[in-house]
Amino acid sequence: MLSRILRILLGFALACAAAVLTLVVFVYAPVDLANMSEDLSADHLAEAGLLLLHSTPHVMISAAFPALLAAVFAEARKLGSWLFYAFVGLATAAGGFFVQYLTEPPTRLVSIFQAYALTAFLAAGLVGGLVYWALSGRYAAVAAKAS
Repeated sequence: MLSRILRILLGFALACAAAVLTLVVFVYAPVDLANMSEDLSADHLAEAGLLLLHSTPHVMISAAFPALLAAVFAEARKLGSWLFYAFVGLATAAGGFFVQYLTEPPTRLVSIFQAYALTAFLAAGLVGGLVYWALSGRYAAVAAKAS
């Protein structure tokens, strides 16, 4: 039982890290970093690293309830399909995107509701869901049989 809980928590933490890394890649595209001079590239890499560090707790807090609820559901139902975890990642990201959109101040000139931002959120959710499946979720059915 303890090993299943640790597997879920470790998978969640690494999935969140992968999702944040995906978001950072959308902000700082590797092609843009490669075309810069060395000094400017180092500055952008430092900014990207800081963005990664600052964004990780926000993603973990935002995704904690829906993702861990889905993990408990999957463990109880013995679901080990990558499609389930991909869908949960997409749904969690879409929910987070729309919560952020709905809580924007009405006086804001530029809204988050753009195709690029939505694509970034959905890609991050998909990557997070698939990383969780690869590290933890696919063992849900196996762990349930062993218990």
